[in-house]
Amino acid sequence: MLLHGGALTAQTWDYVAVALRDDFRLLALDMRGHGASDWTDDYAIESYAKDLVAVLDGLQIERAHIAGMSLGGTVGCEFTLCYPERTESLAMIDVISRPVFAATARMRAFIADFRGAATVDDVVEMALVVSPRSDPERLRYRMRALLKRGRDGRLMWKRDQRRPADYAAILGHLAGFEARVQDIAVPFLLARGGESLIVSEDAAHEFTARFREGRCVSIAGAGHNVQEDNPRDLADALKAFWTGRLPAHGEEWRTTRSPPWGRALRGPIG
Repeated sequence: MLLHGGALTAQTWDYVAVALRDDFRLLALDMRGHGASDWTDDYAIESYAKDLVAVLDGLQIERAHIAGMSLGGTVGCEFTLCYPERTESLAMIDVISRPVFAATARMRAFIADFRGAATVDDVVEMALVVSPRSDPERLRYRMRALLKRGRDGRLMWKRDQRRPADYAAILGHLAGFEARVQDIAVPFLLARGGESLIVSEDAAHEFTARFREGRCVSIAGAGHNVQEDNPRDLADALKAFWTGRLPAHGEEWRTTRSPPWGRALRGPIG
């Protein structure tokens, strides 16, 4: 089960899915309020987790490996704590109990201040001003999934924008994990972007040490959006983790490929 970050959609996982689909059954969903899923007045982390139960029940799946990036990692951790009998393992992607929230300021401002655009290319140009090191092609692929035409014909975010995200509640929920995650008995992986400003390497190892069976890896050449910045190495790490080949916490494991791998995937991904 692959869970996207805030303001993203299930399609953020497409590149990773291409690398893993021959070996695993992969499920990626638009979480409530995002993409094609319905809007609601309830965006509590616990409610997101209950949605995962509904999906698994609907597909008659008893247990799943859970992998979530940013907000998705928060939801995945809550799911694992509340429904351990439904969880095979947990992977959190570039999110920990105390992330450097200030490092998300430009990204949050770009999302909140966006007032629409005529074309996807216009949005890509705006995004490159905020994140000049991003790959334009992958940004374009992402934006096609994140945007829809409003009544005025201009492109707008395909997500619930009726009220600001409650970042204080999310950060409080994350901090609360510190007293809870020692109860997680299933294998745990923290995969941080090697160039992430939100999760430092020291903080990543400190958080991982709270788990009974934790592992931590840094994905080279990736920032916060690890699954898009270096999908091949993240896919390799997830495959090694899910098949029991990833070393225990404190042992050496490094990615070997040079990003950006995703440039080889041109056009739509089916």
